[in-house]
Amino acid sequence: MSEILAPAGSFDALVAAVRCSADAVYLGAEDFNARANAKNFDRESLKEAVKYCHERNVKVYLTLNTIISDDEQEKAEDLISFCGKIGIDAFIIQDLSLVEKIKRLAPACHIHASTQMSVQTAEGINFLESLGFSRAVVPRELSREEIKKLAENTNIELEVFVHGALCMSVSGQCYMSAMLGSRSGNRGLCAQPCRLPFSSDKSGRCDLSLKDNSLVPYLNELAQMRVASFKIEGRMKRPEYVAAAVTSCRNELDNTKNEKIEKSLRAVFSRSGFTDGYYLNQRGKDMFGTREKDDVVAAKDVLGDLARLYEKETPRFKVDFDFFMRENEKISLCAACGEINIKTDSDCVAEKAIKREINADDIREQLSKLGGTPFYAGEIIADIQKGLSIPISAINKLRRDAVEKLQQKILEANTPQVIHSAQQTKKDLPVKKQAGSQQKTYLIFSNKNQVPDDISNDYILVFPLNASEKLFEKYLEKGNQVCAELPRGIFGNAEAVEKKSEKLFNIGVKRFFCPTIDSAVIAKKIGADITASFGSNIFNSFSLDVWKNKFADEAILSAEMTTAQMNKISGDIRTGLICYGKLPLMLTRNCPMNNTISCDKCKKTGALTDRKGFAFPIDCSSGCSEILNSVPIYMCDRISEFENADFFVLKFTTETKDECTEILANYKTRSKAEKKYTRGLYQRGVI
Repeated sequence: MSEILAPAGSFDALVAAVRCSADAVYLGAEDFNARANAKNFDRESLKEAVKYCHERNVKVYLTLNTIISDDEQEKAEDLISFCGKIGIDAFIIQDLSLVEKIKRLAPACHIHASTQMSVQTAEGINFLESLGFSRAVVPRELSREEIKKLAENTNIELEVFVHGALCMSVSGQCYMSAMLGSRSGNRGLCAQPCRLPFSSDKSGRCDLSLKDNSLVPYLNELAQMRVASFKIEGRMKRPEYVAAAVTSCRNELDNTKNEKIEKSLRAVFSRSGFTDGYYLNQRGKDMFGTREKDDVVAAKDVLGDLARLYEKETPRFKVDFDFFMRENEKISLCAACGEINIKTDSDCVAEKAIKREINADDIREQLSKLGGTPFYAGEIIADIQKGLSIPISAINKLRRDAVEKLQQKILEANTPQVIHSAQQTKKDLPVKKQAGSQQKTYLIFSNKNQVPDDISNDYILVFPLNASEKLFEKYLEKGNQVCAELPRGIFGNAEAVEKKSEKLFNIGVKRFFCPTIDSAVIAKKIGADITASFGSNIFNSFSLDVWKNKFADEAILSAEMTTAQMNKISGDIRTGLICYGKLPLMLTRNCPMNNTISCDKCKKTGALTDRKGFAFPIDCSSGCSEILNSVPIYMCDRISEFENADFFVLKFTTETKDECTEILANYKTRSKAEKKYTRGLYQRGVI
């Protein structure tokens, strides 16, 4: 039975979700969650939330889905330990460094892979299963056929976003907010600059703003595909939105559609309507939309009605009662709820009636009064001796005591037991690394026309996987070391990516740059050497250690790290950084140019212009669209500041051959840049 998973950005939203029949909720603590601007939960309210939900047979998942620095590891461990003790059902994580911590500190809890892990393929999901994950939240960009294929070729549970906001970028692969304002989406503080004007035709349109996703009409279809969880986005939204979305999903699954609820769901929050474009594989301009004045006005008209959906406790459990009364004996009550059976005795003794005897109807009437509880009355047996009397208050107290015992039993049954792991030894931070004696330089080129003439063999060349085999062969024959860079967006093309990778490996390309888990699994399968590249989001020593043990002997550290953080990184693996290049700010499956200009007219030369007039080039060479920064990172003149770097990367995207030659000359002499540039986040860092 697929679950409805609701967002709980506040306790009111949590109550709305539960009372509208959600099966599970996901929420964040005060730290390490991807919606740091939601109200979230402190430790006392977390404990209360778990109790409230578990008493109603609702699961609670904690979002621990940001990348975490070395300095934050101890704080993260403390939170994990606390959540394990209060009975959190699962952790939703992005950072691989947390897997070992959860297994050690909260071994009864499940581990779910956040969509921010960017895992798109069956190969990647099966690798997560080998690490101990029980569920993967798949990308919002997948089509119906791609979801079905994943379900058929994986074993762990799959979770699909079925309603809510659509980011333009593939989750976990967006650096726009971080690069433009130091507010990192991967750290939970995205400022949503994508909702501002970024136009493909300089018109001031919002060509990075998508309508909200809604797959509610397809829930039964998804359930047949083996999708375990239907996830509603919206921890930043109000309780009325949560109530409308959960009720709409429940009605769809129960085949009891309610047009009023459907209209209210659109009214309470939409961006000019909803889209199912990714699911139906119909990407294009119909998917784009913004929050208009009419959308805001419409919300005001439905809030009152939606609030009434959750103003009262929703009966979730049927309880059967068996009431017993005999003269001069204490009255008692047995209650059965599912497989739970309890017995409650009273201090009240039944006596002969003087004025009015208590009859079976009186018993049934009082025991049926279960309002304000998650129970409703089923069969009520009144095994009573005639002619006796007891106070009505005694019956009511017996009922309340029985309900309290049932809630405690249900709470115990739904709360994971604290298990003392055999792996109690804390994993120490790897020894601080030292730079190797020979620092290498990688040059990543987007196309063959950028490569300078007579390129020195001192440089290692990297070409995109989709470049021709002849290009790789040409430079291999010249004696250059040559690598291939796998795409960040693989999605349903894993077989083709593996086939091309194997061909290149067989002609002599032995090292592959892998930006995601999906690509690393493929490269490892063919026996290649692996460099974890831009997109792998390696932000701490423990995550670096996981990549080293599972895949790579080299890693490009996260471009969201500061120079100081990079210099403190630990581990027995070669590390490097991008010292030049227009960094990709977004990876998207829906090209923003298609909102106004067709591919035929664009011819892969498109750019977005923001409200300040800056142009952000779009690179479509990898099969997806990558929106590049308007200016390149330039650290060629400050290489000496990176004390432990084993290699440096220059990433060429829109540059001409002459420009590449000039930049290489500056890099070689450690000269200052002559054109506009940014220092990126190496100095200012992210919040």
